[in-house]
Amino acid sequence: MEMALTLPILLLISVGILEFGRAFQTWQIVTNAAREGARVAVLPGIDDSMVTARVNEYIQAGVLDAGVTPTVTINRAATISYGTGTASGSQVVVSYPFKFMVLHSVAQLFSTNNSNPLGTDFTMAASATMRNEN
Repeated sequence: MEMALTLPILLLISVGILEFGRAFQTWQIVTNAAREGARVAVLPGIDDSMVTARVNEYIQAGVLDAGVTPTVTINRAATISYGTGTASGSQVVVSYPFKFMVLHSVAQLFSTNNSNPLGTDFTMAASATMRNEN
């Protein structure tokens, strides 16, 4: 009897740990992809397509879903403040849609709000800004 009551709760906790671990791993890959894009964007003679290509290479190397393409936004007119002054910089923002595998279905069983159900997909976004090289 006790096993029948505790096993579903234990399984839900275990799956939750795995799902949030996968979400954290995805967020780390998206954050590092933004940094890689910023590193390329600050170099002279590099255009936006090269920055986007580097971000996509990093996302693919991170073994994320191959069918999902991140959105890359590049701002080459960013201002960076440091110590006593400012400098021009480049900012790269990477947005990646994330979907829970198991928790999405489980959360919908308990959701009462049909317009915004529990466990819906969301977009992770990370940005990196670095000083332009001259």
